[in-house]
Amino acid sequence: MNITELHNLPAIEKLKLIEALWGDLVSDESNLPNLSWHETELKETEGKFLAGDIDVLDWQDAKKALRSQFE
Repeated sequence: MNITELHNLPAIEKLKLIEALWGDLVSDESNLPNLSWHETELKETEGKFLAGDIDVLDWQDAKKALRSQFE
């Protein structure tokens, strides 16, 4: 598949590809690079969570809500 074909895919198909790629990446987490910006973002989100500044959703409910936006 080339980039033009990727751009022409419907959003739901792009999401399926993202999920497949993510599943492949995390199947062996030791191969993932340590990204300092990611750690910073995680700490910031944790701080907001502990301060009660963000809402928490069940992961399954969050996925359903996101998927429904693209169906």
